[in-house]
Amino acid sequence: MRNRLLFPGILLLALAAPGVTGCAWRHAPPPEASTAPPPAPAPEPAPAPPAFVPPPPAPAPAPPVSAADKAYADGMTALQEGGYERALEQFAVALREKPGHPEASKGFDEALVALKKSGDAASAQGKTEETGKRWMGTLRYLNHPAAKGRTYPFTRAEVQGQVDRLTAAQMEKGLLNYRKGDIQAAIAAWKLILAYDPENEEAARSIRTASTQLENLKKIPPSNPP
Repeated sequence: MRNRLLFPGILLLALAAPGVTGCAWRHAPPPEASTAPPPAPAPEPAPAPPAFVPPPPAPAPAPPVSAADKAYADGMTALQEGGYERALEQFAVALREKPGHPEASKGFDEALVALKKSGDAASAQGKTEETGKRWMGTLRYLNHPAAKGRTYPFTRAEVQGQVDRLTAAQMEKGLLNYRKGDIQAAIAAWKLILAYDPENEEAARSIRTASTQLENLKKIPPSNPP
């Protein structure tokens, strides 16, 4: 009887003693965390060197501008700026350097028509000298080889008639002043004709006559008052 009572107590002591396995797994401490350093990351691969890009080829040099093309370009600039006679001069150079230059031929025609129209506009404004100069310029370039065989809104005879009427009116104006005794005004009127028509002999002769008379009048001593 006493032995049966002691057995359970001995059994309990035996289970609690160190080294006894049994159910000791229930009280085993957790494994300690590893203190080893993490593995080093793999080194990144070195960047590849940039691919060689050859430089672009040098542009080819521009071809030289011919004398005809340069004259044509200068003529177009003058035409756009209203310098019609200058434009005609440059177009004539282009056609001389390159006969049959199509753009220069077209520019020549445009400039000639514009010059005549500018003379008409000056006439409407009563600007005699400008009118004469522009109409005379039109006549001069109507005789140019570039105008040969071309058709314009006017003929050479029509323009010449306008110049003749302008000159006749200016000659008459000078004569009226001369007859009134205003010799200086007469000379000024005739000189205006020479401004656009330097070879007009009638105007030149009238100026010489009036100038001589004016000099003679200056030599006459003033009369004494009574």
